[in-house]
Amino acid sequence: MPELKVITFDLDNTLWDVDRVIINAEQRMRTWLLAHVPAFHERFPPETIFELRTEIVNRQPHLKHDLSRLREEVLYQAISRCGYPEALAREYAHQAFQLFFEARHEVEFFEGALESLAILAKHYVLGALTNGNADFTKLKLDGYFSFGYSAASVGAGKPAPDMFHAALEHTGAKPEQVVHVGDHPVDDIQGASQLGMHTIWVNLSGEALPPGTPKPSDEVARVHDIPTAVSRIAGRGR
Repeated sequence: MPELKVITFDLDNTLWDVDRVIINAEQRMRTWLLAHVPAFHERFPPETIFELRTEIVNRQPHLKHDLSRLREEVLYQAISRCGYPEALAREYAHQAFQLFFEARHEVEFFEGALESLAILAKHYVLGALTNGNADFTKLKLDGYFSFGYSAASVGAGKPAPDMFHAALEHTGAKPEQVVHVGDHPVDDIQGASQLGMHTIWVNLSGEALPPGTPKPSDEVARVHDIPTAVSRIAGRGR
């Protein structure tokens, strides 16, 4: 086996709990909207926002993988339907989204996450591959990650091969020289495996691998153990 060169990481639910982050960001955004667009809460509870989001994706499918543009467009359409003129609706949507986006980057890293990145960055090129809209530079992770791609930047989310191909092209590595680390059995493990990459499943909840999904190269129950798993994979080729 060729020597490992690159470790790519999923972000949400691999390095932090994204549900907690999004709930906080949504609450902060809705508090702002309550003050500036009082009708928003009554007209657009979460379930109605979801219906509006689906409507917009059906009309503008190119927004499906660009979560930032999609969220701002949903906000604009909702505020506009509350009776606000276009220019003001656009401005309020932008301000509300920016508030959400800032809060979306207030993450609490899983125990051992930063330590694992620091260890691996000494020996490998690290990259971030995310279906979400977290910006690793805003999270001050650019000291570890030298590159990153998102579903928005490549036009398709994992498990589609686009993001993995982008990482291979950027680094010049062969698939067998790359380990992809992620929490999602399909998006991460299946997506990377189908290109011939090694995989590490971050299985914090101890769930069983879904039927039909490929077995990961290694599995960890703690983020702290990722460097050890990488070492095990590297050792198999010696």
